[in-house]
Amino acid sequence: MAERTTPQGSRADLITDTALDVLAERGMRGLTHRAVDEAAGLPQGSTSNLFRTRQTLLEAVVTRLMHREVSILGIDEMPGPTDGTAALADALTLAVHRSLNEHRTLVIARYELALEATRRPELRTAYDTAGRSFRGPLQALLTAAGSSDAERHTRSLIAWCEGLLFTCAAGADHLAPPDHETVRKGLTELLNGMLGRP
Repeated sequence: MAERTTPQGSRADLITDTALDVLAERGMRGLTHRAVDEAAGLPQGSTSNLFRTRQTLLEAVVTRLMHREVSILGIDEMPGPTDGTAALADALTLAVHRSLNEHRTLVIARYELALEATRRPELRTAYDTAGRSFRGPLQALLTAAGSSDAERHTRSLIAWCEGLLFTCAAGADHLAPPDHETVRKGLTELLNGMLGRP
């Protein structure tokens, strides 16, 4: 089988991207060094040469997931502190809609990793560190928007988005994800309720 390459040209990126695909398709039990080699079109032993143990592979996959989600969730596309609630709702809607319609595989892989982190304390640390990279900027935006309790509101906003992602990627609504406008309406209602706006 011909070796696949990524646009970045990095063997590590190819392996971790492929591992995310394998996770989504086969679950945690199907993620092996050999399975990644085969799916990536690499010679046997390529994955284990870079990531000797399952733990190091999983930690690298969490890190790669974080980097990919940063671009999908558009952290650099988030509005400025003075841009208002509508701009924040638009940005979050874009992020959620992208995840549901273009990157569902990553969403499913993330849930596999989250469950595995409940059983592996060392993976829990890597997973939680990745998650904090999103929480901080969002909390700063809510603070700037006038939230009276930005930490609590950030937790509620993330829970709303995560709940929608889960039910549409792996739950009862997986066959009928909401359209862009429906997501935006829900986020707008939530943000206005939090910030005490009509």
